[in-house]
Amino acid sequence: MASLSSKVKTYCANNGVANVDFMTDVMLQDDSNGQGPYIKTWNVSGVTQPTAEQLNAVDTAADLEERQNAVRATRKNAYGDLGSQLDMQYHDNVDGTTTWIDHVASVKTANPIPTE
Repeated sequence: MASLSSKVKTYCANNGVANVDFMTDVMLQDDSNGQGPYIKTWNVSGVTQPTAEQLNAVDTAADLEERQNAVRATRKNAYGDLGSQLDMQYHDNVDGTTTWIDHVASVKTANPIPTE
């Protein structure tokens, strides 16, 4: 199940709002009473505040986005810094090797992006 913030982002994206600022547009709150987080304030221009049913309807898409973002973060770490990648590319060009391409391919193979 996706987080409330992910569901809100997906709901807004489905309604034409690309970016949601959780400091001004939408304020989420959790009163630690076992009820979980909820929307405290809704200031998204042109989009009505979603009902629980509307948020549940986007749960699958929001969950997929969260899982994809987790894999992207893992890949970014595994790729290493850009300087090291550029150095690999330089040496590949000078030495006629495929170190960088092999590295990128192994990271992608080890960390596939989920599609469903």
